[in-house]
Parts: sequence; C-alpha cells; structure tokens
Amino acid sequence: MKRQAFSLISLLSLLLVAGSAIAQTVHVSANIPFNFGVGSKTFPAGTYDVRPIDHHDNKILLLKARDGHASMMVLSNVAENLKPADKTKLVFNQYRNQYFLSEIWVNGATRGTRLVKSSREKELARDMAQDLTRGRVEIVASLQ
Repeated sequence: MKRQAFSLISLLSLLLVAGSAIAQTVHVSANIPFNFGVGSKTFPAGTYDVRPIDHHDNKILLLKARDGHASMMVLSNVAENLKPADKTKLVFNQYRNQYFLSEIWVNGATRGTRLVKSSREKELARDMAQDLTRGRVEIVASLQ
C-alpha cells in the first residue's frame, strides 16, 4: 500500500513539473540594431519586448517597441532543439540587407518559439535559394 501511494505521489509530482515546464512563459527584451520584418510589417531598429498575450497559451506573442511607437501581435509555434540554447536570444533570418524575426530562445532551454514566416519572407527565401548572402543573425536578449 505504501509503495502504491509513493508511486502515485511520484507520478503526480512528475506531471506537475512537466506541466509547469510546458506552461513557462517567455518574456524577453533585446536591442535590435537594424530594421526587421515580422509578418507584413517592418519595424525600426530599437529596443523591443516580446511576451505572450496569454500566460496559459504562448502561441500569440506581443512584440512591442520600448518607445511605444510600434507593436504587433504575432502567431508562433514551438521550436525544439536537442542541444539547449547557449544564451537567451532572438534569431533573425537575413536575406541580403533584409532581416526577419524567426525564433526566440531562452538560455538552457531545448524548446523555443518559432514565428510563422510571412508571405514576403517566403518569397525572398525562394528568390534567393541559390544566393549565398542569406543567413541567420542572433541578437542577445535578456529575460524580463
């Protein structure tokens, strides 16, 4: 009987820990030194906060400039990596001199956030498939 009670308590503890890990919210801030695109909108260089709209559902994020001049709600998905992130960061896809916010990672996490690509970014990626001037740029961010 004691063994069954211990097993039940262990299982409930494991579910509680797993549930809280999944429900973690991301709220990061970063100084972005270049103009960048999200969806159909272009944002000027500056300091931005990114956080979920709802703490129970991390799919919809609010991207907001610290100066209050620009903001947008953004749809996102879960990104996974076997190797934990080496720093808290925003990741941008670069196509020549155009940048698009792509992912958000928290230091030590194997699960991050991936933004849905806009039609404009998809078109650029397709046009530049053979071009070597595209890449990924990482901007260090801080947790808020």
